[in-house]
Amino acid sequence: MFRYGNYLLEVVALSMGALLMVFVITNVRRASLNVRYAILWLCAGAVLLMLSLYRSLLDYIAMAVGVGYPPSLLFLVAFVFLLFIVLHYSLVLSSHRDSIRRLAQTVALLEEEARRQRRAPADTDKN
Repeated sequence: MFRYGNYLLEVVALSMGALLMVFVITNVRRASLNVRYAILWLCAGAVLLMLSLYRSLLDYIAMAVGVGYPPSLLFLVAFVFLLFIVLHYSLVLSSHRDSIRRLAQTVALLEEEARRQRRAPADTDKN
């Protein structure tokens, strides 16, 4: 049973990595996902595939880092990766918020200028 469980775990990890990569590539082709973000997710899928295919690599890295249970290292790597993704998206959101504020101010100024120009000919016709 233990042998079957390891095999099943490897198959599930390989499947998840492959599905992640196919999903990302499909969304890039449909222009639903920006290439800049796709690279992050493709790297995650590649790492998942690599660690699934070369289980001994995961064991070696876990031993080198001092982690007693190698799958927990995989969860740690996934957590750190997602933490960096959230940080990256926070930076992008902040940048977009600032850009939207500047655009809104520019639109307001242009609308005011357009209103003044529409009123200006009406004022000169009265004189």
